[in-house]
Amino acid sequence: MNNEISLIITRDLDRLSEEIRAFEQEENLWKVKGHVTNPAGNLCLHLVGNLSNYIGAILGRSGYIRNRDAEFSLRNVSKKELLEQITKVKHTIAQTLAHLTPEQLQAPYPEQVLGYQMTV
Repeated sequence: MNNEISLIITRDLDRLSEEIRAFEQEENLWKVKGHVTNPAGNLCLHLVGNLSNYIGAILGRSGYIRNRDAEFSLRNVSKKELLEQITKVKHTIAQTLAHLTPEQLQAPYPEQVLGYQMTV
């Protein structure tokens, strides 16, 4: 099961990378317009932050320290840096999931993320 979860997350992060690369002008990653209140760059930072925290730090003990506020307040992070962060979190996820045993997957998740207990 670990491999399948890793493949799904990797597939979706590859798609995120494609979307970030599609911005021909880097400054457009940080624009908001109309009902769009979170620019693409911040959404990318937030996705990477979630995965780095909930999989990397909590399950993999990676040492990652999340700054959730920065995920939505930082601006003008380069496209190159966003893509590097996506690549790094893909590696962290693969490493973490590869080392989880079936018993660990069935254990309670260490935090109540949605307000109730669930398994890893």
